Amino acid sequence: MCVKNLWWGQQLLNRIGKGFVVGLAAGGVALVISYMLRILGGGLFAPELASQTLFSLTPGTIESEAVAILGAFAKYSAFVGAITANIILYGVIGILSYALSKRLASKGHVINLLQVILVPYSIIFAIAMVLSGLTEVATQPLTIPLMAIYLIPPHVGFGLISYYMFRMSIKSETMIAHKEADPLPPPATTSFTQHDVNTVNRREFIRMVGVVAAGSIASAFLFQWITQSLSSAGNAAQTPITRPSPANSTGPLSNLSPEISSLYASEITPNDRFYKIDTSIVTPVIDSNMWRLMVKGLLENPMTLTYDELKAMPAIEQYATLECVSNEVGGDLISTAFWKGVLLKDILEKAQVKPEATYIVFRCHDGYDVGIPLERGLEGTFLAYEMNGVTLPADHGFPLRAIVPGIYGMMNAKWITAIELVDRVYEGFWQRKGWSNKAEHKIHSSIVVPGNALSRRFAGSGPSSTTVILGSKVPIAGVAFAGDKGVSKVELSMDGGISWEAAKIKKALSGSNTWVLWATDWIPQSEGRYSVSVRATDGSGNVQPVGFQKPFPDGSSGYHMVNMIVVKA
Repeated sequence: MCVKNLWWGQQLLNRIGKGFVVGLAAGGVALVISYMLRILGGGLFAPELASQTLFSLTPGTIESEAVAILGAFAKYSAFVGAITANIILYGVIGILSYALSKRLASKGHVINLLQVILVPYSIIFAIAMVLSGLTEVATQPLTIPLMAIYLIPPHVGFGLISYYMFRMSIKSETMIAHKEADPLPPPATTSFTQHDVNTVNRREFIRMVGVVAAGSIASAFLFQWITQSLSSAGNAAQTPITRPSPANSTGPLSNLSPEISSLYASEITPNDRFYKIDTSIVTPVIDSNMWRLMVKGLLENPMTLTYDELKAMPAIEQYATLECVSNEVGGDLISTAFWKGVLLKDILEKAQVKPEATYIVFRCHDGYDVGIPLERGLEGTFLAYEMNGVTLPADHGFPLRAIVPGIYGMMNAKWITAIELVDRVYEGFWQRKGWSNKAEHKIHSSIVVPGNALSRRFAGSGPSSTTVILGSKVPIAGVAFAGDKGVSKVELSMDGGISWEAAKIKKALSGSNTWVLWATDWIPQSEGRYSVSVRATDGSGNVQPVGFQKPFPDGSSGYHMVNMIVVKA
């Protein structure tokens, strides 16, 4: 009796293992099909929706720490986790489908094929419905009927692969059972023992694992190929262009060491190096011919503008620096570009704002929303449709994004589809999670050379050594930014803040709305370790505070420091 129970237990485990592995293999194929539909046709990709639901439910404190540790990769780690969870779920569904296949083996091909399609389809559709109800943002917002339609092809693929593999497995098990039931098996050639059963099961398991491994590798290459192909196509169409500027001469910095020339060359950040922080895993694909900008709310003359109508309005061109509120002291989530667009004031003048309106709300294609005070919207805010001389790239908000001087990047909405005037203080997506609704830039400065701060934003700068030779000329350079207040002075300390000396400042590209480059040459007079610190003073005379503060909830503060070692030649 114990032997029989052990045998049945082993058979149950074998079937669970088969169902799970088949589910993994078929689920991998289903995800590839789903991803291709998402990229090529704007379909539903469940892991993307799951990761964005996670963003919606994550408190600002946790999100801030994730960005501090992982930077722009924080959202991709959640995406990878969602893909992994989805594949495991398919494995569990495979166990259920295999059990049903055993029970329905005698019901015919149609019934069996339908169940291995409908079971995973129903489960994933139900989960997608729940997630879509919980999330506040969705890169590809879809109606329920469209969600239902887009889930059909991947699960037909799941069903076909599962059905074939389940049929092969059931056929093998049936053959083994018949041979064991034969009272007179050929004595030397066809006697099946428990060892034979285990051997067949192991072989099938190994074969299925091989299929899963091959499918996973193929899926990874396919994902990479699709992503790189689309990226290459986008880069070919949107080659970053740096517009010449009358202020591009280095001025007082022109006689400094050539090691920091790359810093000057990338004062305007190329589009492919411009920082990207948002909730979108897959960049929204928006057809400018179908896109409309709705201007609504407390207005005498609400309107809807097409892309061509917007571009036909009088344009403004301006350099502006954007920075993520999650940027750490010395962090690289900051960049500068040359933008072209339409003053928000011009649009609102046509729409005729009612007296009771106090806030402007930007609503975006992916569900993101954020509000700014009316007065700030009327003072220099514009809606950009070009970046560094080319059409605004999709990654940076095509067809339209906001450029709002003086406040952090989370207030500079991307993929705008509507502007609404309201009569109350409006808290947007991140503000509802605890981030500041005022979000004014804090004055800060960073050392780029030597070290590796911001090296991803400055082409060719790269990490530079912090070990220098006694008596040699050592270039030290970086950036300073104070939002729309401008920077009047940058100072360096070589002794950890005991004494300070002024650095040379390059004229800002655009008044007070861009970072400034600063630099100096230092000649160390003695060996040892030095703590080099930098601080800036804004245009109103406010000195950068020394106290350290993490980004949450209203931006980081504190002196950026680099430790240097002076040695003899």
